Amino acid sequence: METVLNDIETRVLGCLIEKEMTTPEYYPLSLNALTNACNQKSNRDPVMALEEQDVVRGLDGLRFKQLALVSADGGRVPKYRHLLAEKMQLLPPELALLAELLLRGPQTLGELRTRAERMCPFSDLQVVEEVLLELIEREEPLITRFARQANRKEARYAQLFSSEAEPSPGEKTPPPEAARLRVMAENDRISHLEGELASLREEVAGLRQVMEEFKRQFE
Repeated sequence: METVLNDIETRVLGCLIEKEMTTPEYYPLSLNALTNACNQKSNRDPVMALEEQDVVRGLDGLRFKQLALVSADGGRVPKYRHLLAEKMQLLPPELALLAELLLRGPQTLGELRTRAERMCPFSDLQVVEEVLLELIEREEPLITRFARQANRKEARYAQLFSSEAEPSPGEKTPPPEAARLRVMAENDRISHLEGELASLREEVAGLRQVMEEFKRQFE
C-alpha cells in the first residue's frame, strides 16, 4: 500500500488506537502517556524501550502521513490522537483488529479474537474472519493473509502498513534437528577433506612433472 510505516510509527499508531478503545477517558494521549504505552510489556510483540524523542519522531512521521495530529481540546500539555478511522473510514471492529496486528504482528483468527476482545467484542471466529475479509478486499487492502505454513495448524493475518507484510521469523521454516545438523557438519567435513585431497593430487602431479623434466636433462 502507499502508506508505509517504520517500526516506531507502527507502534505509536497501534497504541493510539488501543488506548482510544480501552481507556477513552484518558484519550487523547500526552507524550509521556504515549511513550509508556509504546513500552508496555503486556500486549506487545516485540517489547520496545523507546525514549520520548523516538516517540516524537514517530508522531512527526504519522502527522506527515496524515495519520495523527495534536488534539485541539486544549490542556496544559499537548495531546495526540490518530486519524486512521477518519482517513480510511474504519469501524470499531476493524480498528480493533488492526490495532492488534500493529501491536503484536501476524496472528491467527483465534489469537485475534481473544486479544481484540478488550477493545471490541466478537461473537465468534466467523465474525472475525468476515471483518478481516472486508479489510483484505478493500480497493487498497489493509491486511493480508499468509498461506498456512506446513508446521502450523492455522493461517495467520498481518497488517500492510509496515514490513510485517513479510512473514515473521515465526512463519519461517523451523531450525533443523540436531541429527540433521550433525549430518550437515559431517558433509562439510567430507567436502573439505575431498578438496584437500584434490589439491594434494594436483601438487603430486606437478612434482612428478618436475622430476621427469629433471631426469631428461641427464639422458
